[in-house]
Amino acid sequence: MHNQFKAISLSYKNAPIEIREKVSLDEASTKKLLDMIAECSEISEALVLSTCNRTEIYYASNTSKKELLVKLLSLVKGLGDSAEYLQYFIDLDTNEVAINHLYAVSIGLEAQVVGDLQIINQVKKAYQWSADQEMAGPFVHRLLHSIFYTNKRVVQETAFRDGAASVSYATVDLVQELTQALETPRILVVGLGEIGEDVARNLDNLSTKHVMLCNRSIERSEALAQELGYEVVKFEDVALAAIEADVIISSVNISEPLIVKKWFTDLHSHKYLFDLSVPRSIEEDIENINGLLLYNIDNITAKANAVLERRLAAIPDVNSIIADAIKEFGTWAQEMGVSPVINKLKNALEEIRQAEISRYVKKLTPKESDLVDTVTKSMMQKIIKLPVLQLKAACKRGEEESLVEVLNDLFNLEKTKSEEVKK
Repeated sequence: MHNQFKAISLSYKNAPIEIREKVSLDEASTKKLLDMIAECSEISEALVLSTCNRTEIYYASNTSKKELLVKLLSLVKGLGDSAEYLQYFIDLDTNEVAINHLYAVSIGLEAQVVGDLQIINQVKKAYQWSADQEMAGPFVHRLLHSIFYTNKRVVQETAFRDGAASVSYATVDLVQELTQALETPRILVVGLGEIGEDVARNLDNLSTKHVMLCNRSIERSEALAQELGYEVVKFEDVALAAIEADVIISSVNISEPLIVKKWFTDLHSHKYLFDLSVPRSIEEDIENINGLLLYNIDNITAKANAVLERRLAAIPDVNSIIADAIKEFGTWAQEMGVSPVINKLKNALEEIRQAEISRYVKKLTPKESDLVDTVTKSMMQKIIKLPVLQLKAACKRGEEESLVEVLNDLFNLEKTKSEEVKK
């Protein structure tokens, strides 16, 4: 098993959002895909990870199953010809590459926002869904628990997960800080381009909020609002919504300021405004109105860049922690690979013990028979101890195959008792 782990990966690095959204999987479709993988292939362990930035399938197989897996994914999503999507999936067809990639993705090294805080939770969900469908065996269980422990070390021992490292993350991070005293802050997001939509999605992580979406295309607002449970504001009603809001986040593409001072002349409360537009969409001197506090794209970018620099500086430490975890996991996986040989050796020696005891047991009293059984079992445990220790030591040196071959020859381990009976 430990030399059979593979993966296929489609991500923001090699596929546009139009493709990523077509192959994106929710819980129901992920579980359906796992069921189809179990039914249509010899794959016994699999993990499906799907986020807004990637769709990946990790699996155990002697050979690459890229074409089959993409075909099954296409069937689940009703995409028709799978060949259209095959080109976007990278084949990670060696054990080492697939394992290293899953560690890097889970920790956030492969994220659009380096150190993405959400990815590890998405991996945990993927693992749970795999377990629910009985597609997480000993290998996947051990691998994922190793990854979760590695993530814990990264959080505790490095600055890799500190703060918010993108404009949208940094904006939401600051909104959370500024609105701590408000029970349910009313947040207006104006403009749902790439940044605006990203902000809206990140706002979903706030525990309490009332979010209003406003966009020239109301269809886009309605679709996102339905997905996230937000309120839709018509573009012509943006001024009224701005007056009601505690926080206004604008990333609308416009040549002249959309949000202006005159809207707030009768203001009797504090408001926080975030202008993420270039050109700016909020009047530059809007802070002349008492109670209005404005943050522009430069303020937010500086905050994000400072965090990103700390995260990038922490990457060597993160890689070192991951390398330690992969080495430890590799040792376990190799030992798991020789466990069948250890069991065969134990069974072979037990057969010898039982055969010898059976020759004399009729001449012994019950008490003597029990004593012989106890003594011989103790002897067998001592005999088996050294080969097991030697096998584990050989695994660490990468020399287990030669020792396995010797044990097979010495004890004829490949010939099982059932095979002898058949003969």
